[in-house]
Amino acid sequence: MLTGLAPLVSCNTRLLVLGSFPGAASLAAQEYYGHPRNAFWKILQAIWPSCAIPTGANSYKMRSEWLLGKGVGLWDVYAACEREGSLDSQIRRPVLNDLANLKRLCPALQAIAHNGSESFRHARHTRLLGLPVHRLPSTSPANAAWSFERKLAAWRELFEHYELTDRP
Repeated sequence: MLTGLAPLVSCNTRLLVLGSFPGAASLAAQEYYGHPRNAFWKILQAIWPSCAIPTGANSYKMRSEWLLGKGVGLWDVYAACEREGSLDSQIRRPVLNDLANLKRLCPALQAIAHNGSESFRHARHTRLLGLPVHRLPSTSPANAAWSFERKLAAWRELFEHYELTDRP
């Protein structure tokens, strides 16, 4: 049984991005979206072009603080599961995270964005919180049906809706 990552949230988190479960590279690094081909961090850099994403030593810690400072948090719908490899289709015996306590963890929470279809399968749970729930295209390299530009447009639209971009 694999164990996922702790939530990356703060009391100022306004938008929570929920993935399904970290891939093998993310688990090995103990970092959200740790696979070098995952478009998550690249999309955020395009949404916030005036703020360079930290790189180098301790870059994940700095990226995490940078993201939380923007009002965005990260977590996954699954706390644990069995899986070989990184594909969502290989997830077996998943255990849900305690999504019912999100408002306690994030008192400023305004909305939830599911990153991909496997995460969105659990929208019925997140809708019980009484917040807007959105489906975003997966940033995973396995989502080859969507170009980077198309993914970016969908993500940007949602971030603009919640006033989480650099644009006035």
